[in-house]
Amino acid sequence: MILRHAIPNALSPVLITVAFGIAAAILIESTLSFLGIGVSADTVTWGSLLAAARQSPSAWWLAILPGTAIFVTVTIFNLIGEGLTDALDPKLKR
Repeated sequence: MILRHAIPNALSPVLITVAFGIAAAILIESTLSFLGIGVSADTVTWGSLLAAARQSPSAWWLAILPGTAIFVTVTIFNLIGEGLTDALDPKLKR
């Protein structure tokens, strides 16, 4: 009974929570690195690249590329979570 009813119904919320958790962790890490309180200063992260881009505003690509990478990565994790939820939802299999 557990394998047939409980696990399939519990799997969807767990998957969406994991996907959103990974996306949130990426956003938190990049925000903390942007503020300078994340990982060590010699480690290159997307947040530290955005912080370094503030030094030269005429070089717009220094801010656009890491910002786009953050956006695309977070969006992909959210879409993977939604796709897995839809694929494994027992209510939609009927």
